[in-house]
Amino acid sequence: MPRAVSTSKELGALRQDLLDAAMRVLREQGALHLTLRRVADAADTSTMGIYTCFGGRAGLLEAIYEYGFRLLHEAMSRSMDAHTDPLARIMAVAYGYRRFARADPALYALMFERPLPDFDPSPEQRHDALRLCFDPLALATSAAAQEGLIRSTDPQRAAYLVWTTIHGLVSIELTCSLRTPLPGWFLNSEQEGERILADGVRALLSGLT
Repeated sequence: MPRAVSTSKELGALRQDLLDAAMRVLREQGALHLTLRRVADAADTSTMGIYTCFGGRAGLLEAIYEYGFRLLHEAMSRSMDAHTDPLARIMAVAYGYRRFARADPALYALMFERPLPDFDPSPEQRHDALRLCFDPLALATSAAAQEGLIRSTDPQRAAYLVWTTIHGLVSIELTCSLRTPLPGWFLNSEQEGERILADGVRALLSGLT
């Protein structure tokens, strides 16, 4: 039944409950099941609450999208904070990115793929979201260039090359991990996936030196 909302605090609490419920549906059932009814039932409220808090399904999906990038940013930042050396921070970003994707594959897919053909974040939304995961890497790459650890006249461009390497390797591993392992293939275990990622990023960084 509808939940009575009369203050901004209650509205904020309802919004968070609905977002939490949507995340449970996404993780347990997949993106295709992110319907208003399923999310409202998971939050023990009515679909009207979703319209009140998000304006409808599109607004809810946008909120999930933004939330995912905030979580990814936090995961990358936690990994980086343990290091001061710029190259070690770049590798920490790679490991943090991979851990996030493997731990939350349905959310990762919603962020970077098109599991829902009718959901296409605006260019402004995509720009803001991608900056959350790109900026920490760009800072580390700029620091590496300043300290002479890599040679680059454009550290932002170097950061983009590193990010595409990380994203590409992680996405391929995730695709493989959701299927039966191929014996003898490069990604036939979680350990091999981490090793391939490390080899790929280090090879790129070596090329930049």
